[in-house]
Amino acid sequence: MAKPLPYKRILVKVSGEGLMGPKEFGLHNDTVAKLARDIKAVVDDGRQVCLVIGGGNIFRGVSGAATGMDRTSADYMGMLATIINALAVQSALEGLGVPTRVQSAIAMSQVCESYIRRRAVRHMEKGRVVIFAAGTGNPFFTTDTAAALRAVEMNCDALLKATQVDGVYDADPKTNKSAKRYDRLTFDKVIADNLKVMDTAAIALARENNLPIIVFDMHTDNAVGKVLTGSVPCTLISAS
Repeated sequence: MAKPLPYKRILVKVSGEGLMGPKEFGLHNDTVAKLARDIKAVVDDGRQVCLVIGGGNIFRGVSGAATGMDRTSADYMGMLATIINALAVQSALEGLGVPTRVQSAIAMSQVCESYIRRRAVRHMEKGRVVIFAAGTGNPFFTTDTAAALRAVEMNCDALLKATQVDGVYDADPKTNKSAKRYDRLTFDKVIADNLKVMDTAAIALARENNLPIIVFDMHTDNAVGKVLTGSVPCTLISAS
């Protein structure tokens, strides 16, 4: 995309794996700090921002279930991992002077707010960054689905999905050097071609609510801001 995007309110989806940086597990402080700087720059530009953060750097429910653990229990453990990540990002943002609130879909009043839609909207209107933790609060739903759901509930103009590569490809670019990156895709093609950018429930929810999804490389300097100004490669997924 070559021109600035007019989005006033955005949701940024960050995977837990994205916060590992070069590590194999847990949080990489420099990567968390870079994400915080990226978000601060966007807030300073006058945009309203909320985030959904995954927990795969700490625990993945699907992986736990695959090793024989009860899937429901494993998914709840994964939700708790997202709260750890959300608190880490909150700390990094507030260290930069960005007012931030964490809202959890699982009540945890001693460490963060419970999710209340109207309160979250009001926080953003006041210039605060809202981080949504614990997914949807339900097992069997991914944080991708939570991101699409919260973006719709917050009346966001777009969902920005931060990944390890600069968009959606027709094959894995890390193993296939001839993989082709798409500049634009429709929701229908993503579903029909089973492109693994987000789970089907998230794509369907975005399609039903005409919510554009932008897939970009989170490791670029000032990645979120550059996506919004149209100055880095990315993939736009929309209705047409």
